[in-house]
Amino acid sequence: MATTAPIDTTIEVVTPENIAFDYQLAGPFRRLPAYLIDLAVRIIIFLAVLALVGVVLATVGFTFRSTFAFSLFTAVAIVLYFIQSWFFGIFFETYYNGRTPGKWTLGLRVISVDGRPISGMQALLRNLIRDIDLMPATLFSSFDTENPYLSIPLMTGIVGLITMTMTRRMQRLGDLAAGTMVVLDERNWSLPGVRVDDIRVPALASFIPADFRPTPTLAKTLANYAERRSYLGLGRRREIAKHLANPLIERFEFRQDIDPDLMLFALYYRTFLADPASPILDVGPLAGFSPLAKDAASPTAATSEIEQPLGVAP
Repeated sequence: MATTAPIDTTIEVVTPENIAFDYQLAGPFRRLPAYLIDLAVRIIIFLAVLALVGVVLATVGFTFRSTFAFSLFTAVAIVLYFIQSWFFGIFFETYYNGRTPGKWTLGLRVISVDGRPISGMQALLRNLIRDIDLMPATLFSSFDTENPYLSIPLMTGIVGLITMTMTRRMQRLGDLAAGTMVVLDERNWSLPGVRVDDIRVPALASFIPADFRPTPTLAKTLANYAERRSYLGLGRRREIAKHLANPLIERFEFRQDIDPDLMLFALYYRTFLADPASPILDVGPLAGFSPLAKDAASPTAATSEIEQPLGVAP
């Protein structure tokens, strides 16, 4: 009898730097509670602002029997509803790393399909198409079934549900248009244990500017690279590392022939293991060596016998 493989919601994403990450996708039953929390937050803000407007109008002597007060109150309600409907998700997902209050509460995050944080344009696209994903709508009569004015439109979200079940990354139409997906946020991600036995690593790391602070994405990339580099040959490590190391070498004003593999491993060491206040290593065969481009051009620059131990790329 044939066995059916279990549904796997884990997806591997390879970044432009050729570093692979595994993400746990968030399905519709994880995303629905997050959406309801966001909806509750929007309702609370909506009622709070309207209550404040009512207090202000009452303070200045207007009542809702006044045509001006009623028109102003209605205008504020319409504008506020429009802003919340179209810009609530866009604002939070753009400025809070793909998280809305609901997603943050339930540990979800929106990212690009290539593993990068989403941009403002991506947040705009996925939220503009949300209404289509929530269709079709039905009417819910809460008081009088014979009075259509008391019926509340209820979005069923069937379009989004069908789309998510038919795509490998569980994407709704908005995600497909924006190139995004919703994943579980790895709040408990831990640093892998990697031993640093090569004296060239702390030597090069000591020249990295003390004020350099890697982004969370870069820090995780460095940790994953350091964990997996021992399984790769030197040539493959250099091929993978150069995409990320070369811009950093230029930024730090290092020599262009610094080994990109050693550069990333040194940056990993500096980020997670080294004391930022530690002095420059100046002992043994590395004494007097400097990876800085300005020092390489100096007449007193280190000889090739010292360059090779530091891992200068051939």
